[in-house]
Amino acid sequence: MDDQYKTIETPSTGYFKDKGSKFYSYAYPLKDEEEVKDLVAALKKEHHSARHHCYAWRLGTEEIRTRANDDGEPSSTAGKPILGQLQSYEVTNILVVVVRYFGGTLLGVSGLINAYRAATVEALNNADIILKLIEIQYELKFEYAMLNTVMNKLKQDNYDIVTTDFQESCRLIFKARKSDDERAYESFNEIYGIEIKRLD
Repeated sequence: MDDQYKTIETPSTGYFKDKGSKFYSYAYPLKDEEEVKDLVAALKKEHHSARHHCYAWRLGTEEIRTRANDDGEPSSTAGKPILGQLQSYEVTNILVVVVRYFGGTLLGVSGLINAYRAATVEALNNADIILKLIEIQYELKFEYAMLNTVMNKLKQDNYDIVTTDFQESCRLIFKARKSDDERAYESFNEIYGIEIKRLD
């Protein structure tokens, strides 16, 4: 279905070791870019003696934005392999940070790419990957006399109510999955006395 996406709901961790270098991986559910700074800063504090804190994230459901950061590792040997796994697992709204403790032996470009990839896979395999729906929210405005009609229709079509504000006149926000958009909109648009609009 084109109105579903994969993500994680709770953080998870992974671990990989190669030639004495230790790679600790952390996967976090992500709401927005602002969170990245705080999560990375917290890990830098926790692993203050580690040499590198590399990461990648994906955000969005239909238009997906991405970022990868090598944090001092040779270009494209850390952030890119992390991002590659996020893409291959098709997960979004997620951040993975891999913390590296240097073990004294250089791993070389291919060794680094493999290590960051493997550490990411560990965190993703330990994560609870879930399917979520892309949903659209609608605002309904109507007079009190229409309340029963509206509530019955929402119940009958199985739409979730987000918020209600019932005073002299009524305002209600409900949501429907994206593939149901046309049907949800039209089912209220054609009832006289109900004003409906899609919310961004």
